[in-house]
Amino acid sequence: MSENDTAHVAGQHTAHEVHVAHRVAGGATVVSLHGVIDALTAPALSLRLDALTTGPELDLVLDLRPVTFIDCAGLGVLCRARNRMLARQGRLRLITESASLRRILRVTGLGDVFEVHTRPPQPLPGPQG
Repeated sequence: MSENDTAHVAGQHTAHEVHVAHRVAGGATVVSLHGVIDALTAPALSLRLDALTTGPELDLVLDLRPVTFIDCAGLGVLCRARNRMLARQGRLRLITESASLRRILRVTGLGDVFEVHTRPPQPLPGPQG
């Protein structure tokens, strides 16, 4: 599986796509999501996150700062990833500077469900293993 993927719907290039890139930083898998997370992109994104939530890392960080839109299907993908990490005694963190996304989380009752930060975790000092 490559580090960078694009989730496309039925192989069509549309405005509805989300780009996914991941890296390990400070002991956490940091996944940067770019674009739209909606009913069209959610299935492919869910598969991608399913693969990452079965990996050896127990700390998953989803960087949502470059996300331009998220709907209820996208929130469902986030909830699924969170539940999969918790089932493994892991941790899921969301990174966003968007007041709109924070409001959506709060209004949908998910504001206290997710650990939300404005910045990604900083790498730990010293050599990384």
